Amino acid sequence: MKLTAENLLRAIASLPKNTWFNYVSERTQTKVQVVRVQEPEGPIYIRRHKRDGTQDDCSISKEMLWRAANAISENVPINFERVFGSSYNTRSALEALLAHTSEFYWCKPGRIELIHDSSRIKEGHKHLVWRPSQPHQKASMYKVEDIEAISELPSQLVSYDSLTGVDVAPTDNISAEVKRRHLQMQIRLIEIGCMLGFRTWVAQNDKGYQYGDQKIGMLDGVIGQLSEERILSSFPEAINAAKLIDCVWFKNGRFMPAVMEVEHSTGITSGLNRMKKFQELGPPVRDVRWVIVAADEDRAEVLRKANDPQFASLETKYFSYGAVEELYDLCKRRGVTNLSVNEGFIDCFMESCIPSQRVH
Repeated sequence: MKLTAENLLRAIASLPKNTWFNYVSERTQTKVQVVRVQEPEGPIYIRRHKRDGTQDDCSISKEMLWRAANAISENVPINFERVFGSSYNTRSALEALLAHTSEFYWCKPGRIELIHDSSRIKEGHKHLVWRPSQPHQKASMYKVEDIEAISELPSQLVSYDSLTGVDVAPTDNISAEVKRRHLQMQIRLIEIGCMLGFRTWVAQNDKGYQYGDQKIGMLDGVIGQLSEERILSSFPEAINAAKLIDCVWFKNGRFMPAVMEVEHSTGITSGLNRMKKFQELGPPVRDVRWVIVAADEDRAEVLRKANDPQFASLETKYFSYGAVEELYDLCKRRGVTNLSVNEGFIDCFMESCIPSQRVH
């Protein structure tokens, strides 16, 4: 089972209101209570009672819930300090509330310290562990002792460092941060495409942005002109319709594995419209994935808009930012290439927006 922000919100919403809950840390005297929740994915409004007797009202955002949900796997200890780093000053409150729901336990597994060729087990830090098959009494915290010592190296070493230098200014009522994230996703899709043996078209108006010491349009695997692709050479209207589509993967001059629009929640419909027009004007190619790439917290909005009857022919897939990073990281670390996997491999990282086709 894959957790979502909605799952976490519902679990916390089931806790009794006007009840103070202890933090997981044995040294912290702060307590937290749930004031109200905003369905389906947050925020959650909370009140904290601090050790000095003061209280403050704050919230656990939708983005926080999604970040936690994406980091949680069944029976795998999770350290909230690692998940959130120094971000979000309500991370310990979220941890405390989840620890009081029926499917979460807390634990303190020993940690494996490696020095040269020797190792030893040292005292560990607090973690939560999700055990949906072993629910406990709600509104109480339970500690488990059966977790083996763990390595505190993160299981996925996704690196954003090389992408933080993408420098943009706000354009067309789009904030610089949203535009930067948009470009980061395009770059990741280009890199994934290269590793899987695809050539990538990038929207004409995004090719001039600088990435490292070169422009995005000059990166390896990026197509200079859509007319270079044989599959489109006889469809000039389709070529014109595709010029502003964020990313299109091409393979062997005869296939289009995916047509992708990277969208913030406010642009999902425009992205669907662009893909729909391209589909209508383009060649009748089989097995094309029509994909909306969007933030994890925008999932519900993507599914809602993609299910509009006018977009039925697209059979849209949703490719979350988190899944893009996960696929990139796996390909990079494991040396995945088009020779080691078939094209269907990428379907494991996308979710169908059509209810009858959902796989998770």
